[in-house]
Amino acid sequence: MGTEKVLSVVMPVYNERETVPRIIAKVLALHFVKEVIVVDDGSTDGTRELLRESAFDSRVRVFFHEKNRGKGAALRTGFGHATGEIVTVQDADLEYDPEEFAELIKPIREGVADVVYGSRLSGGKPQRVHLFWHKLGNNFLTFLTNLLYNTTLTDMETCYKMFRREVIETIRIASDDFSVEPELTAKIFKNKRWRVYELPISYYGRSYAEGKKITWKHGFSALWTLLKYRFTD
Repeated sequence: MGTEKVLSVVMPVYNERETVPRIIAKVLALHFVKEVIVVDDGSTDGTRELLRESAFDSRVRVFFHEKNRGKGAALRTGFGHATGEIVTVQDADLEYDPEEFAELIKPIREGVADVVYGSRLSGGKPQRVHLFWHKLGNNFLTFLTNLLYNTTLTDMETCYKMFRREVIETIRIASDDFSVEPELTAKIFKNKRWRVYELPISYYGRSYAEGKKITWKHGFSALWTLLKYRFTD
């Protein structure tokens, strides 16, 4: 891959003061990143002030929600400002390693894929060993996705979803919360012309004590979202 800057990285942020400067720096270290679109979703821990006061690289653009609206709302804002030919998502914690964008972007740059998922559950990369029930729930939702949409995903809930910009421009995100993950997946697979690939990624998962936000309650919303978009637009 050449030195052309092609990737827009959308980063939803909520109360991540301790990690957001490091993850922004890691993303900016990638030569093919065109821009980092940070969306602070009503943080109350000093993240907003940090983002306002920091002198970031000119590739960083920061947007603020006045109150917490959820990951889906933050992505809707971020995707609306993306200008790169390829768009992806990076959480503001340190659970995912942006260096792996170099592998995920290849199938799109080579003209093979329109969408690439980074799977935490397909093996071959470092995985933190914890949270059995969380993994079980993810496996069930992924199984249901495959059943409903005739697919072979291994990790529907992954943060790392990378798209050609033309793909994400066709999707109107309705979900404000974590239901955005199954909503994006459902709408991608309902459009039969998109070529979707999956690659293994590392996962340095956090415990709830360390700041993990998604809980078992979000699983019920994800279940409903998968069913709803299978039979409606």
